[in-house]
Amino acid sequence: MLDSRLTKLANVLVNYSTHVQPGDNVLIEAIEIDTPLIKELVKAVHKAGGHPFVNLRDISIHRELLLRGTTEQFRTWAEIDRYQMEKMHAFILIDGGNNINELSDVPDEQMKLSASFTKSVREVRLQKKWVYLRYPNPSVAQLANKSTEAFEQFYFDVCTMDYARMANAMLPLKELMERTDRVKIIGPGTELTFSIKGIPAIPCAGEMNIPDGEVFTAPVRDSVNGVITFNTPSPYQGFTFENVRLEFANGKIVNATANDTKRLTGILDTDEGARFIGEFALGVHPFIREPMKDILFDEKIDGSFHFTPGQCYDIAPNGNDSMIHWDMVMIQRPEYGGGEIWFDDRLIRKDGRFVIPAMEPLNPENLR
Repeated sequence: MLDSRLTKLANVLVNYSTHVQPGDNVLIEAIEIDTPLIKELVKAVHKAGGHPFVNLRDISIHRELLLRGTTEQFRTWAEIDRYQMEKMHAFILIDGGNNINELSDVPDEQMKLSASFTKSVREVRLQKKWVYLRYPNPSVAQLANKSTEAFEQFYFDVCTMDYARMANAMLPLKELMERTDRVKIIGPGTELTFSIKGIPAIPCAGEMNIPDGEVFTAPVRDSVNGVITFNTPSPYQGFTFENVRLEFANGKIVNATANDTKRLTGILDTDEGARFIGEFALGVHPFIREPMKDILFDEKIDGSFHFTPGQCYDIAPNGNDSMIHWDMVMIQRPEYGGGEIWFDDRLIRKDGRFVIPAMEPLNPENLR
């Protein structure tokens, strides 16, 4: 990778995504990535007048800690991480993990035990200025069905696009969502209705995730009814789920099937909130077109939406509380079977394209 591209990316993360100010404490947490980007981030934070701190993580070591961790260990671990996070003003997380399935053989009970403590750390983190991004490596390139060189170019096109322009184009959609009561979604194996009345809509254009490109809200907790069948792979807790189908009655998932229904059911039984939806979002990134089994990219796919069992966000609350937050993605472009999204009996998006003039700037040809 060229140094100039890393410098540009570090500038986006520090000066746009997290808006580092003089005196800010900034935690840079790097999972299995090369040092050049970390060095560029440290330089950029210092240049902005902030104080950088760095945690280096290895996912295989994380796996060992999870496999044999005890309640007391997880409690102390979370207390230490929470204390550190409380001292920070901004958080930059770069994930370069080489194997998305590294945690696939960690027993469910160990994952749930760990999650019961790390939830408090996540709550503190979400109150800070934060951004999360994936890092290009051969493993991710393989998921994207690209050569390493081609994926690197794709990655930098995606991560350093004009996010300020995207943010402006999102405003009419945000305003419409906040005026909307009833949502109806139609597609192959999908007929779903719910309300988003009274819940804020949040545009995401590079200030919390890189890549970014979604506007999210949450359904009224008990309002979801119908069925949805997702048409993209859905990695979660070290396993890639396929053909996930969820049936809802008064907000609750009452039936769920997938390529591993038993494993899916186990996750949905983590706690009461895991069977209710905490987020609904429309994806609009013009350069991200195909699923690559990486949710940070997949949830932003042009012409997609995602529907999320589990925890809601505090900035778009519907009262749902859970240790789970699982973004499941459906693409509605014609080559994926098409589909429609209606707001209050008005067609908003058809086959992945916005059909209302005020929102046409969000169609891909206008954002590239």
